[in-house]
Amino acid sequence: MSAVDATAHAAAPPDAPARSPSAPLVIARLIRPQSIAIVGISPEAGSHGAAMLKSLAGFGYGGAIHLVSRNRREVFGRPCAAAIDDLPMGIDLAVLCVPRAAVMDAVAACGRRRIGGAIVYASGFAETGEGGRAEQKALADLARGAGIALLGPNCLGYINHVDAIALCLPLPEPRRDDNPSAGFLAQSGALMLAACDLARAKGFGFTQLVSTGNEAVVGVEDFLAEMIEDDATRVILLFMEQIRRPALFLELAARARERCKPIVMFHSGRTAAARAAARTHTGALTGDFRTMAALTAHQGVILAESIDELFDIAGLLVRFPDAPTAGVGVISNSGAFRGITFDLCAEERLAVPALSPPVLHRLAALMPDYAAADNPLDVGTQLLRAPQLLGTVTQAMLDDPNIGSVVLAIVLGSRQQAVDKARAANAVLRQAKKPAAFGAIGGEAAPPEFFAEFADGKVALFPSAERALRAMARITHYGLALRRWQERGRAAKAGPALPPAPPGRGVLPEHLGKAYLAAMGVPVPQGLLARGPADALAIASRIGFPVALKAQAAELVHKSDAGGVVLGIADAEALRQAWDAVHAQVGAARPDVRLDGVLVERMSPPGIEMIVGARRDPDWGPVIAAGFGGVRVELLDDVRLLAPDVTERDILDELTRLRGAELLGGARGAPPADTAALAAIILKVAALMRAVTDVIEIDLNPVVVYAQGQGACALDALVVVRE
Repeated sequence: MSAVDATAHAAAPPDAPARSPSAPLVIARLIRPQSIAIVGISPEAGSHGAAMLKSLAGFGYGGAIHLVSRNRREVFGRPCAAAIDDLPMGIDLAVLCVPRAAVMDAVAACGRRRIGGAIVYASGFAETGEGGRAEQKALADLARGAGIALLGPNCLGYINHVDAIALCLPLPEPRRDDNPSAGFLAQSGALMLAACDLARAKGFGFTQLVSTGNEAVVGVEDFLAEMIEDDATRVILLFMEQIRRPALFLELAARARERCKPIVMFHSGRTAAARAAARTHTGALTGDFRTMAALTAHQGVILAESIDELFDIAGLLVRFPDAPTAGVGVISNSGAFRGITFDLCAEERLAVPALSPPVLHRLAALMPDYAAADNPLDVGTQLLRAPQLLGTVTQAMLDDPNIGSVVLAIVLGSRQQAVDKARAANAVLRQAKKPAAFGAIGGEAAPPEFFAEFADGKVALFPSAERALRAMARITHYGLALRRWQERGRAAKAGPALPPAPPGRGVLPEHLGKAYLAAMGVPVPQGLLARGPADALAIASRIGFPVALKAQAAELVHKSDAGGVVLGIADAEALRQAWDAVHAQVGAARPDVRLDGVLVERMSPPGIEMIVGARRDPDWGPVIAAGFGGVRVELLDDVRLLAPDVTERDILDELTRLRGAELLGGARGAPPADTAALAAIILKVAALMRAVTDVIEIDLNPVVVYAQGQGACALDALVVVRE
């Protein structure tokens, strides 16, 4: 028994006093039980309880097994207790094979016997509506109060290959994985069952697979914490429909990153409608999925685009735990695939490095005069005559220090040619220390003899070269993310001096919001609030024409929609006319609004219009938005989301991922934009969101960015403070 097991079992001796509801649940008694009670067993065909008993026997479970049956004294030659209350005290886990109507009483009885964990397979709880949610809450309260780590309801249980425990309903077959190396957590039971076959097809096995179901008490985060600390689990796969404890999840992701233990996640629901945003552009641009994706990726979670990609990525990481940081080397016998490689790698932001001079020399000696020795390497038709060449050039590319990973993109040809190529590649790839994969072009139609060459699972085999390259891109980005965190270090960096408190509550009028932001160094146009036309003229004369007039009131979030903005006012007469026009237009459009005054600002020169925003998500906390802005911001939706502890390097990297990034780099002869000045504004907004928890939204749109070295300026600002 491990130290953690010993602690877990010592925590609940048979004569233990009643547990405090605030005490932490002991998840180890649920996932690694030394004793199990199967409640609701009968010998009839199709009995869930009988299936569980058979499953435990098939997996070779060595702990104590207790049976509970209302009307049988024994089942399969084993004695049965008549009720849970007749069981010994302190059993680790109760497997509740009972209908929904009997679940509450069964859990209550488990509490009386100090049972540490329970699995509830029954459905009909929160997934059915309000009544089911209320019943599930009562079940959760009961279990927590009794100190029971309850898995479910509406789950399929788990399979623990390391400790030989299978309590999955239904169990595909009582078969142990030979080389368990990955953990799998799913809120879908069906996908947990499918994962067994998907992993075997990829040549790896699982340490644990858990279906968490409705997560009334314990959920993905609890099992994730266990797997992160489990040395046998090298990679963790997640299928998520909802992350219920975001703050804890991010803490665990950071812990996994520190342990260099990859978390690969596929999260459904990316097209769900974003949470409604009543006041700012930023809120409209940060939906739940986008916020989740940005903040989890920031902590090093690898986000898969599909179930297939989830297992593609895992298949590489279980074989190559040291993620690459350099680009990919590609070897093909198709000249056309060179172009495909460049296109796909540009899309995936995966470098295709030049080969080093020594390797170029080695390859040149192997290639005919008309063939170029470079990356991607096209070996052409030579493999028809000398298939062993594939192994030779693969080894040369693996030896190149410029290359972080290698993908073979091979047209297989005839049955014998496919086998010959497989043998030549297999001899080298199975010894590779760098991530390497065989991507068969048209591999789904490969002959059985081809697959037989890779049957031992030592080589990462892909049914297409494109899938191999995409998976290699994901693990390379993960390697780069780990390196950035290592370079960043753990020292907290001092942020800019911040005002002690916001100058008001609710939506701050623009002049107050700008003054607040300017105090921490965000550049805004020169200007002041005017109470009357004479006041406006004096301000304009002092700051210089041309100026802009902007009506000011907390209720006027989008001033231009109400006619509350006049730009390019060139002189005193135009100013007087604009003053009258602003008041008339706002009065007609919003007669309910009383203006605080009119902001008079010096007109700023044109530049590239961007948006910088921030929002305090009620679940995930602060998230920062940066991208192309202006009046079409929501239509363009060209925005990147950032974590609140973002660095300048992170920001500059994310700006290059914008669809319109070429505009910032100096498109069509224009000078490059001052992205460093834009990054400085983003850093100040992020620091404010970290330090002042009462600020719940910031919207700077537009932030005009000028040519490199000339700065940036927030022309409009909206700050929302907690009421």
